[in-house]
Amino acid sequence: MLSLPILSIIIFLPLVGVALLSLINSTTANGERNLKQTALWVVCLNFIVSIAMLINFDQSDPNFQFTESYFWLNSGISYHLGVDGISILLIILTTFLMPFCILASFESIKVSLKEYLIAFLILETLMIGVFCSLDLVLFYLFFEGGLIPMFLIIGIWGGERRVYATFKFFLFTLAGSVFMLLAIIAIYMETGTTNITYLLQFDLAPSLQYIFWLAFFASFAVKIPMWPVHTWLPDAHVEAPTAGSVILAGVLLKMAGYGFIRFSLGIFPIASSYFAPFIFTLSIIAIIYASLVALVQTDMKKLIAYSSVAHMGFVTLGIFTFTLQGIEGAIIQMLSHGIISAALFLCVGVVYDRIHTREIDRYGGLVNRMPIYAFAFMIFIMGSIGLPGTSGFVGEFLVLLSIFSVNTYFAVFATSGVVLAAAYSLWLYRKVIFGSLIKDDLQDILDLSYREIIILFPLAFLTIFFGFYPQPLIDIIEPSTIQLITNIANDVAIAEPASYEPVIKMESEY
Repeated sequence: MLSLPILSIIIFLPLVGVALLSLINSTTANGERNLKQTALWVVCLNFIVSIAMLINFDQSDPNFQFTESYFWLNSGISYHLGVDGISILLIILTTFLMPFCILASFESIKVSLKEYLIAFLILETLMIGVFCSLDLVLFYLFFEGGLIPMFLIIGIWGGERRVYATFKFFLFTLAGSVFMLLAIIAIYMETGTTNITYLLQFDLAPSLQYIFWLAFFASFAVKIPMWPVHTWLPDAHVEAPTAGSVILAGVLLKMAGYGFIRFSLGIFPIASSYFAPFIFTLSIIAIIYASLVALVQTDMKKLIAYSSVAHMGFVTLGIFTFTLQGIEGAIIQMLSHGIISAALFLCVGVVYDRIHTREIDRYGGLVNRMPIYAFAFMIFIMGSIGLPGTSGFVGEFLVLLSIFSVNTYFAVFATSGVVLAAAYSLWLYRKVIFGSLIKDDLQDILDLSYREIIILFPLAFLTIFFGFYPQPLIDIIEPSTIQLITNIANDVAIAEPASYEPVIKMESEY
């Protein structure tokens, strides 16, 4: 076990990068190059530090590791950090995607580059803080703080309707989180603490659990997002710069999924069991509705955004099955979607930088001029569909197995979402890649540059690798998940001894 405060290092190292960037004179001839290289080196170093943390992580220990605790506010609120098997991989995902975001911005961002890179580094600090926090107030500050740099990234460096999109994004997410803040205050008044490790062991009265669960649900449902509060996401994606879409789909949506697992299931298990059918219904609607809407989109980014809503529907389905397969499948689906959706947005960014349009009808026949791009795009499309041999299949398959064991009807409807995903994904690929190259402005389009290959092919490799060999992920996730399920089963069994068994089901054999 490392003796260094490694979590604090991972959280605040990007802020060191912010300080370095602020010292660089961007008006000189080499200023922009120095800004880019400094930001890239900082996020790469942070990824290396996070890998060192992963290497020293004890996979057999289901409890929180690398814990740090310092008195912060003289009222029971503390600076308390720690990670377990559920959160550590989401931290790795965050630090892994950041270098690609910086690389993707090398050519596309022409205005206020220093401020843009500073916003991304601050955002990384806040996102990592969400997954490390073991205090409710600290979690809330990191969770909501991420809105500010994302608001600026979309609002300043976004598309034509960026102001509308960024205000919609900000108001939707902030409105939901107000209820969570009120619930945190009420929890503190009830228990005298905001320490998450204590609250995970504290038996809240069922009547309070229902109220607090709904308050937290209001925040997480908007953030993930669930139907019908999903409408901000397509607008935000369309207007955001490429790197903004990557981090929005890759990490920001996962914060809500993590919140459901850590808080809804961990602290309010009785309420979670009670509201599980409600979540199943909303998830199924999201999967089918978003897939049907994706079928009629004309903008590549908007289509991928609606596909994200559908894929997050699988995540919420898996989480609330309360089975080992379901929760592990949901976490793997979050990790897989983080890689695949990020890669799809990067693929859109590649052609957008060349032609400056995202309209699907403006493309066609790109395979004739961009064979390497067509190959990479194909891998990510297959992963998005959930083709066996890709990471997308593993998560969706485990979720479908778990929901089938809970409710056959929900399983049938969820499976239809897989078919619809194939329909809109293959349609997109056919329209953009195949056919004749007849558009004049596509005649001289260039294939992937070395920089773009460096960005896309590590993501393609991981998509295939975890599709064939997901065991390293399962080994990390499983002990903490088993402990979570056991605690839920015990709590629900005490409260509802006659009704918990059909919902609470642990399966360790695949």
